[in-house]
Amino acid sequence: MTIQAEWRDLAGRLEAATPPTRDRAIDGLRALAIGGVVVGHWFVMATTVGPGGVLHGTSPLSALPALAPASWALQLLGLFFLVGGYQSSRGLERARARGQAYPSWLRGRLLRLVRPVAMATAVLGAALPVLAVAGVPAGTLRTVVVMVAQPLWFIGIYGLVTALTPAAVALDRRLGVLAALPPLLVVAAVDLLRYGPWREAVPGFVGLVNVVPGWGFAFLLGVAWAAGRIDRRAAAVLAAGGAALGLLLVLGMGYPASMVGVPGAARVNSHPPSLLVPALAACQSGLAILLHERLGRWLRRPGLWAAVALANLQAMTIFTWHQVASLALAGAAVVAGAAGVPGLLDGPDDPAWLLHRLTWFPLYAAVLAVLVALARRFEAPWTLPWPARAVVVLLAAGFGLYAAATLAPGLVS
Repeated sequence: MTIQAEWRDLAGRLEAATPPTRDRAIDGLRALAIGGVVVGHWFVMATTVGPGGVLHGTSPLSALPALAPASWALQLLGLFFLVGGYQSSRGLERARARGQAYPSWLRGRLLRLVRPVAMATAVLGAALPVLAVAGVPAGTLRTVVVMVAQPLWFIGIYGLVTALTPAAVALDRRLGVLAALPPLLVVAAVDLLRYGPWREAVPGFVGLVNVVPGWGFAFLLGVAWAAGRIDRRAAAVLAAGGAALGLLLVLGMGYPASMVGVPGAARVNSHPPSLLVPALAACQSGLAILLHERLGRWLRRPGLWAAVALANLQAMTIFTWHQVASLALAGAAVVAGAAGVPGLLDGPDDPAWLLHRLTWFPLYAAVLAVLVALARRFEAPWTLPWPARAVVVLLAAGFGLYAAATLAPGLVS
């Protein structure tokens, strides 16, 4: 049987197994969000080689600031939180209808997030000391930790926001779609403290107040959407209003245009989130709601639906391992003495670098596919004996402590 025939067979089986009531568009939006983040990281988180063969992380946005608006299209975490709010409110409603208690419901949702992250960080927690003993420079190990751990921050925030689903539903019932307004005002007030005339007297950690409301904004929009409070007219207003606010912040109020961190930049929008994060989330959410029905029709095609379904089945594994795939190729190139390979280890300071980088995407995807094939089983309930689980937890905790010590200064600066 050819690969094409096998794919058609798989697509047919997935199509037959999908319940008619399945909202395929929601799965499509989640797959789009994860795919956008992966592609965005492969573009904007580059590696170069310094003295002694040390790997350093950098970004093409440092040398090519005109590319910053492209990050608005690739920073799709707002969509992920929108879908999360939609599904969490619906899921909690169904759980209550069948008599399931909130702690049991929450435990199931959090375990689906934690299992793949715990296994990935445990593997890295075991690998780092081995690599250090093998002679890998400490600077390279730090780069690995930064590039792998930075994308994982959102999982903890997403888990915390998910735990607040009952409060989000209650707020939605009281205020309707305006339930998303209080977190927006909180972010605006904190930004005024951080960036106003008195900013020199404001401690850096004050920005951390924005973490939950900044990302909870899109989650609350998802809760309102699930409750039927956002129709097409409201979605259009949401999209236009988010776009207008984003342009005002960037063009009139000095906010950085990039939605991702740029090395050496004095301000960043994403960690902790600035007002530009909910502005972009509003625009993306409005567009997603407007396109919901059309996306659902597109995903009636068995081949396209199969790709989306498979991506959703292992979404967290894809997310937790995608940076490891790019770093593995960079490390292999260093070992092979190919320090100047275009698009892989050279400086991202020329538009041609983007084209060279793009040519590496098939290999990145192939390495990631192998890693996902090996690790995807850990998204399902573990069958590991308790001693093995304890080792996983300890290794993951060790990686987490090292990552926190490495990243913390940049979060509050």
